[in-house]
Amino acid sequence: MLRNLVNSSVSKVRSLIHHASLIWLTQEAKQQLEATVKSSPVVLFMKGNPAMPQCGFSRAAVQILELHGVPPEKLGSFDVLEDSSLRSDIKEFSEWPTIPQIYVNGEFIGGCDILLSMHQSGELEKLLVKEKIIQPAPEESTNQ
Repeated sequence: MLRNLVNSSVSKVRSLIHHASLIWLTQEAKQQLEATVKSSPVVLFMKGNPAMPQCGFSRAAVQILELHGVPPEKLGSFDVLEDSSLRSDIKEFSEWPTIPQIYVNGEFIGGCDILLSMHQSGELEKLLVKEKIIQPAPEESTNQ
């Protein structure tokens, strides 16, 4: 019973700390991030850059976007290793604890795991076409 009480208290404290940390994100930082996630049709916060990812998850995110033919001019990337405040602020802004983070037309999609799942299910291609980031794949001709 004591263990349950302690675990419950720890959980509540963690929740309060998380919500308090959102308060620490300044209005200026929030506005800057809102503008940044809308700065390109696809925005990727990653470790490294698309030409030289610095972690496997960032590399995977880049490869998935390349596989879908996201044009480089429609992809904005931000290296969180170059800016520690960006690294912490984007996690607070999105309420997502990991990097990479992907945004499409200003909307948070998720991290590498979500991107991979969407790729595997076909949802990512549908989203990228719907948001006019890529062209629909040409349908194969059935006439022979």
